[in-house]
Amino acid sequence: MKAEEFDRRFDAGEDIIHALDLSKAKRYQQPYVNEAETRAELIDPALKNVGWGVVEGSRIRREVIAPGRLVGGGKRAQPDIADYVLVYRGEKLAVIEAKKRSALGTEGVGQAKKYAEKLEIRFAYSTNGDSIYQIDMRTGAEGYISQYPSPDDLWNDTFSEANEWRDRFADIPFETRSGTWETRYYQHNAIKHVLEAIAEGHDRILLTMATGTGKTLVAFQISWKLFQSRWNLSRQPTRRPRILFLADRNILANQAYNAFSAFPDDALVRIDPEIIKKRGRVPKNGSVFFTIFQTFMAGQDAAGNPVPNFGDYPPDFFDFIIIDECHRGGASDESTWRDILEYFSPAVQLGLTATPRRANNADTYAYFGDPVYTYALKDGINDGFLTPFKVTQIDTTLDEYIYSTEDELIEGAIDEGKVYTEADFNRIIEIADRERYRVQLFMEAIDQNQKTLVFCATQDHALAVRDLINQMKVSTEPNYCVRVTANDGKLGEQHLSTFQDNEKSIPTILTTSQKLSTGVDARNVRNVVLMRPINSMIEFKQIIGRGTRLFESKDYFTIYDFVEAYKHFNDPEWDGEPQEPVQVTSRQTRQSASGKDKPLSAGPFAEGNEDAEPPRRPQVIKIKLADGKERTFQHQISTSFWSPDGKPMTAAEFVERLFGEIPELFRDESELRTIWSRPDTRKALLEGLAEKGYGTEQLTEISRLIDAEKSDLYDVLAYIAYAAAPISRRERVIAHKALIFSRYFGKQQEFLDFVLDQYIKEGVGELDQGKLPQLLDLKYHDLRDAIADLGSVSDIKTVFIGFQAYLYAQEGAA
Repeated sequence: MKAEEFDRRFDAGEDIIHALDLSKAKRYQQPYVNEAETRAELIDPALKNVGWGVVEGSRIRREVIAPGRLVGGGKRAQPDIADYVLVYRGEKLAVIEAKKRSALGTEGVGQAKKYAEKLEIRFAYSTNGDSIYQIDMRTGAEGYISQYPSPDDLWNDTFSEANEWRDRFADIPFETRSGTWETRYYQHNAIKHVLEAIAEGHDRILLTMATGTGKTLVAFQISWKLFQSRWNLSRQPTRRPRILFLADRNILANQAYNAFSAFPDDALVRIDPEIIKKRGRVPKNGSVFFTIFQTFMAGQDAAGNPVPNFGDYPPDFFDFIIIDECHRGGASDESTWRDILEYFSPAVQLGLTATPRRANNADTYAYFGDPVYTYALKDGINDGFLTPFKVTQIDTTLDEYIYSTEDELIEGAIDEGKVYTEADFNRIIEIADRERYRVQLFMEAIDQNQKTLVFCATQDHALAVRDLINQMKVSTEPNYCVRVTANDGKLGEQHLSTFQDNEKSIPTILTTSQKLSTGVDARNVRNVVLMRPINSMIEFKQIIGRGTRLFESKDYFTIYDFVEAYKHFNDPEWDGEPQEPVQVTSRQTRQSASGKDKPLSAGPFAEGNEDAEPPRRPQVIKIKLADGKERTFQHQISTSFWSPDGKPMTAAEFVERLFGEIPELFRDESELRTIWSRPDTRKALLEGLAEKGYGTEQLTEISRLIDAEKSDLYDVLAYIAYAAAPISRRERVIAHKALIFSRYFGKQQEFLDFVLDQYIKEGVGELDQGKLPQLLDLKYHDLRDAIADLGSVSDIKTVFIGFQAYLYAQEGAA
């Protein structure tokens, strides 16, 4: 139906209202009751009658828009599923929310609008099979219509102005790798916006998409449509375009090259400095070229003078240029890399970034303009396309250092009286004992079988941390932990490739400096350890992106923060526009290690300059602490939880997001303690929790979340409900053993000592009444011996039940 016809009939309204009255009467007379029957008998035929699924290029599909946020235990929140999405010529034109026939026709309006907003579709419909309610998301007009628009009518209503290239792009289907490669809704939106900008003649385009959301796939599909439609700078489909994918690191260029494998082999060209050197010229035969800035800036003439390689191409050689991670320097006014972009200024240039606009990357936005589409980290987590995370902050008593004459100065010249802070460690000053202590802390905290990335201050620091990890590891594998930095060359690249292979568990831990902060597609990373300052929001978000990728049974990942990087969460708009930062102090106020993002320079433009580090003193200060001083180290570990918006959350809020609302089965901590002190009431409580989704599996998972795996489940519940600090089972026994033994004597104490040992090893399940026969058998091997020592079965049961009240007694209780 044309927009004018819709407006006319909406204004008139009589015939539609009359039809509604009739449909209301019919609704309770017809046999179609459930939604499936309504769709099959009423909605599907109505769509077919106007050409959907009949007209060439038209499709009706049910679409899972978003799978739902990860909520723990391999489960997800409610997904967003559109009953019908009407697709014509590759474009999603309408969404329909269907309800059973007995429901009101407008019952699905809320969902239809929500889905249309996500899919960026102009028209949304709600129907019960009898009535059809239409919403125009652009004009806000809504009302009943008598039939669905045909594919051509809906196309013309959506695209009122003709555009030849938009139509040509629409005629090229997405590459799906035989149906195995599905484009997500936000990727489809991003592709659509970029192609619209190209069709409208824009020459500088920016996409902002969170790390891990598939920027490379988006770049591929855009390139695919340009290539297949024969778009080029002349705007005449006379030849295929020449496309350049420009990155700043070899790993990014190689990943993109592999992702574009659907193109013909002779279309893809990897611009390699060795081949340029060997052949004496740059490659020009091909359609899609991949290289890094450093290769283009390198080069020399016959006399050996430095001349950039990119100058061997004519300025209009490339029709379309994709600049990956463009905030890292490509568009910076101060960056020599900007010369490349300006030299190829005739080309349409697409910048890809994961970083929203901020003061220290404003030049990227000034060059490309505002993004045509944005998909933020919080959107990815809430939709269920990215993994949530928690932060474990680790403070030690040697986070600052002032030289003492009792310490040994091994190398360098110390500034006596100077306070050395985190920004100085492992750049200006090295204290091996400090690093050993920090490595020991996180190695004890992590599951050593989980893949982990450790970010270090320099390449030398990454080497030292690698060695410490391998000295402390439980694994017998020699390559359990490896370093991947620029200095590791091809061997490092090989280790990284193996680490990214989800079928392989070795290497398990990578240490790095700068190299892995962007573009590493390793989906099974469970831990990210920060052992160097993160001085910018841009880098912080990129490093977080190393852990957000989805993987089977990965419900969350953990950031181990030694350097107060968590402060970046306190930026009011860490997913939005630049704001004045909020000052936060966690320990004592420190001299801040400053630093605005500086434009990444190619230095001498060597191919391997991918781990650029700030200049260091000619000689690093090395300190050996006085004998025994390392034994006085202390630390404090606190786990905090953060929403996708970067807002701090209580443990209860975080757990509720994962597992749902905490059941109200006890009024306060005192009642919880009373219930927990008896096996029968404790069992009833656990059964009640399980019925409401908090079973043993979920509670065990929560204990891992709050670093309380060695605690009683009582402590887990008290922590998430009342923020009571958990203690380990061993600490509970030590704290209450004297009280317990003051009530029991002789052989009873001996038996209870055995029971408490089992409790420490195995958990609260050992205190269940059903476990008593097994415990007696394990201790005495014969019930008669147990009775001889402890009295009758009834007496034994009384002791077993009674001592638990003292185990869970409040501190100080007599």
